[in-house]
Amino acid sequence: MDPKENQPNQDQQINVELPEEIAEGIYANLAMIAHSNSEFVVDFIRLMPGVPKAKVKSRIIMTPDHAKRLLAALKDNIEKYEQAFGKIDGGNGAPHFPLNFGGAGGEA
Repeated sequence: MDPKENQPNQDQQINVELPEEIAEGIYANLAMIAHSNSEFVVDFIRLMPGVPKAKVKSRIIMTPDHAKRLLAALKDNIEKYEQAFGKIDGGNGAPHFPLNFGGAGGEA
C-alpha cells in the first residue's frame, strides 16, 4: 500500500461549518500555554480591570504537530498584517500586569 494514498490531497477543499454562537467569538486578552510530551494546552483568558480573578474563556488542546502549524500560520498572518497595516508594537516578552490591573488601589 502506498503511504501517499492515506494522506489528504493538498488541493482538496475542506467544508467547515461555523455555528452562529461560535462565530460571535469570545474576547480574550491573555493566553497561557502548557505542554506535555503528547499535547499542547492553550487557555485563552479574559483579564478585566478591577476584577481580582481572571477567567479561562476557552481551552484548546492540540498535538505538538498542530501547535507547530499554528505557530507558522500565526507568523505568516502577522507578517501579512504588518505589510498591510504597519508594524505591531509590543510582543516583546510576557506582559506585566499590575496585581489590580487598573482597579482602585487599597487605602488604609
